[in-house]
Amino acid sequence: MTPLLSLSVAMFMGLLLTRLGNKLKLPDVTAYLVAGVLVGPYFLGALNIPGVGFCNFDQLDNLKVISNVALGFIAFSMGTEFKISKLKETGKTDTFIGIFQAVFTTLVVDIALVIFHFIAPNVISVSAAITLGAIAAATAPATTLMVVRQYKAKGEVTKLLLPIVAIDDAVGLILFAVSFGIAKAIHGGVIDVNTIAFNPLIEIFASLALGALAGLLLTFIEKFFHSNTNRLIMSISFILLTVALSMIKLEGKVSLGFSPLLVCMMLGSVFCNTCPLSDEIMERADKWSLPILELFFVVSGAELKLNVFTQITAVLLGVFYVLSRSLGKYIGARISTKTMKCEPNVVKYLGITLLPQEGVALGMTVTASQLPNEGSLIRNIVLFAVLIYELTAPLMTKWALTKAGEIKPMSPEVANRREQKLIVAANNKSNK
Repeated sequence: MTPLLSLSVAMFMGLLLTRLGNKLKLPDVTAYLVAGVLVGPYFLGALNIPGVGFCNFDQLDNLKVISNVALGFIAFSMGTEFKISKLKETGKTDTFIGIFQAVFTTLVVDIALVIFHFIAPNVISVSAAITLGAIAAATAPATTLMVVRQYKAKGEVTKLLLPIVAIDDAVGLILFAVSFGIAKAIHGGVIDVNTIAFNPLIEIFASLALGALAGLLLTFIEKFFHSNTNRLIMSISFILLTVALSMIKLEGKVSLGFSPLLVCMMLGSVFCNTCPLSDEIMERADKWSLPILELFFVVSGAELKLNVFTQITAVLLGVFYVLSRSLGKYIGARISTKTMKCEPNVVKYLGITLLPQEGVALGMTVTASQLPNEGSLIRNIVLFAVLIYELTAPLMTKWALTKAGEIKPMSPEVANRREQKLIVAANNKSNK
């Protein structure tokens, strides 16, 4: 009961902070994250008052299912970006930019951190450097999607951004699997072909196959339901089922695992291409998922470990990581968009919208913890970066989309209509 009470307090606080955020022209994502930090173990949680905040991180671990479900809904929504009709327009462009900027970012961070290693070999090893380089490729789809939805962004940058973020995470997973395999080989002195080559490929193909099968099954079952309510329940049930199945992992000489993001992305992609009513069903599922997304960001904010700022090594490497990753994303996007002859606004602003980083990167650090003596350092550096990105990237994404002309300010007419409605409502209340 206590964690749920704390969660409800955090959600309500997040809603209140969005009002203040609107005055300051801040995205709702930032308000939710700040609300999570306030009810976390470092602020209200430190008072140890039941229900007021999360007293420790063990309470937050019990809420991991919320994060998994939220990422499932996000990935399902992003699957629509792979609709064949859309891919015919920008498919080659999306794919090239998504792959190029992810690989470019990994190389930039790899080079920067390896140079840091030669300057201070006792601080970071080559194994940790190339592992962090692979983690740098991942972008946060949740932050991007929330900003786009809140401000109803539309235009060339937005049209390219969503599928690129989806491709970006798929490429990031591959890069991480290969880089981490090489890092373990360097650390242990033994090259494991299964870890470097087979396991990443098996995970990718298994995830795509499971997602495709679930998408076809969802399309088949949809025919037996006719009311909007039943179709909504059906789609939500399938997302939850797919998330649950994707968390199964079988260990062996060649391990079999799934990427929840890839599985749910494939589910959405197959469903939107095979079901005639997919647009309507997915739109309803998106609306239902908004409270889940708020929960996700509140929990993410509470999970931020602020004590990372007390560790000088993590802060120094974190700053180095953030700067090199940001440079890699921006320059990589700029080069690839110029190569594909995109519009000037896309070339100028797309890279800035690719900076957010959160859940996927933190998930990679769980695997990276297997690296002896280096796992905790990697996690602390990524935690520092996530904290910085989560509090600044939503603002930068909003700024870039506004500068690109894809977030339109509220027109005076709409503002006046809203003000008049509030005045009428207040008068009616006073008359009663």
